[in-house]
Amino acid sequence: MNDAFIACRALTKVYRRGNTEIVPLRDLELDVPRGASVSLMGPSGSGKTTLLNLLAGIDSPTTGSLRIGEHDIAAMSRDALASWRAKHVGIIFQSYNLVPVLTAFENVELPLLLQRLSRRERAQRVHAALETVGLADRAGHFPRQLSGGQEQRVAIARAIVADPPLLLADEPTGDLDRASADMVLDLLDRLHRERGATIVMVTHDPAAAERAQIQFHLDKGALAHTVTRA
Repeated sequence: MNDAFIACRALTKVYRRGNTEIVPLRDLELDVPRGASVSLMGPSGSGKTTLLNLLAGIDSPTTGSLRIGEHDIAAMSRDALASWRAKHVGIIFQSYNLVPVLTAFENVELPLLLQRLSRRERAQRVHAALETVGLADRAGHFPRQLSGGQEQRVAIARAIVADPPLLLADEPTGDLDRASADMVLDLLDRLHRERGATIVMVTHDPAAAERAQIQFHLDKGALAHTVTRA
């Protein structure tokens, strides 16, 4: 983990509501080593989710630079960001964001529909992803037939099915009981070890944050302090 996989330089995001300016991120300086597991913590309004959206290419910074790998995210067009995100980023949401009328298999398959793969190749990747999260036997189940913890594991399978180098998680344990949350965190730890992906997780859960190698604490849109686990 020597090189900076993610580099934020004077990263600023400004939203305008009428005559009011809201600045969730202001001149943020932050480096994430390649292959690190990172937690983003801080009070509401500290800029955590805004930063995650910028890292995902869902939003663009107002000023400053954001480099992920060899890609200058801040300079990309909306279409270029969508194409880059499909290949390089897996996103895990607190609310799972599964499509209720699709099976677990079909939900996991969705990111692969944006790639030029045969039906057989897609099926192989989906089965491998579901096997990784321990839900191969639930491939034909709909979200309503799964527990919350199982839904989140399906969401993780969807995030990893394209084997992206960057996994982003927005409060992935927020809606889960402690046992299910620990199972999800164990799974993320294993994915980090086995796949070497860079993982950035927004969380208010101290137990989740302590799993990360690096804890970034944000406050008022800036980096307040950093904790590195040996």
